[in-house]
Amino acid sequence: MKDGKAGGVQAVTRALTLLRLLGGGSEGQRVTDLAQEAGLAVSTTHRLLTTLEQAGFAHFDPTGATWHVGREAFAVGAGYLQRRSYVAPALTYLRRLRDDTRETANLGHLEDGQLVTLHQVESREIMRAISPPGGRVPATCSAMGKALLATWPDAQIAEFCARHGVLTMTPRSVSTEAELHRQIGTIRARGYAVDDEEHARGLRCVAAAVRGPDGEAVCAISVSAMAVRLGDDRVEEVARRVIAAAEALTHRIGGAPAAG
Repeated sequence: MKDGKAGGVQAVTRALTLLRLLGGGSEGQRVTDLAQEAGLAVSTTHRLLTTLEQAGFAHFDPTGATWHVGREAFAVGAGYLQRRSYVAPALTYLRRLRDDTRETANLGHLEDGQLVTLHQVESREIMRAISPPGGRVPATCSAMGKALLATWPDAQIAEFCARHGVLTMTPRSVSTEAELHRQIGTIRARGYAVDDEEHARGLRCVAAAVRGPDGEAVCAISVSAMAVRLGDDRVEEVARRVIAAAEALTHRIGGAPAAG
């Protein structure tokens, strides 16, 4: 019986791994590629995918012989978003930001030390910055993450660093707690945070925090763009729009502005 339970848990873990891989590929993926990425035999991968398909969590397209995320996975994800009352109201402000700046607008929150992208309205530019919904990056490498951390007391930020570390993704990422605190001071003074090619080379992002009814930051709004289009001369203009969007969403959800 013990071995059966272990096998059952292993099968669930493998199926969830495949589901995550499916979620990361918008064009669909072949079973051989999924098997290689998951470190599984092709036969095992096909069996698990078929089980997921029967439950509606995966979909097979015979035209290209590719596998995609199924409708039930979307339903589960939608349920996750519905728990957060600020996602639906944010769409108006994200679309407005995209139209006003012609760049990608994002909504995200902190979870387990990482910034999770909850929703995104993509730029119509051919070359654009994209971090798909559900994507995670270390909070200290993200403008939205740093904007949210800046609303915390210094002692809480220190606890965060002790627990999660100060992780880096590019040579420009914040790499020490002291450097993070210096940036936090700047963010608090000007009201917005900047990711200056700290998450990915060639990309910049400007973000501001959104607060809930108790005055605590619940999420952040940002605009991300290719660095060549979001130069120093444009950051202030985009930041004003981002701050305005964050304040409007705060008001919309009955949030309280920061004290002082």
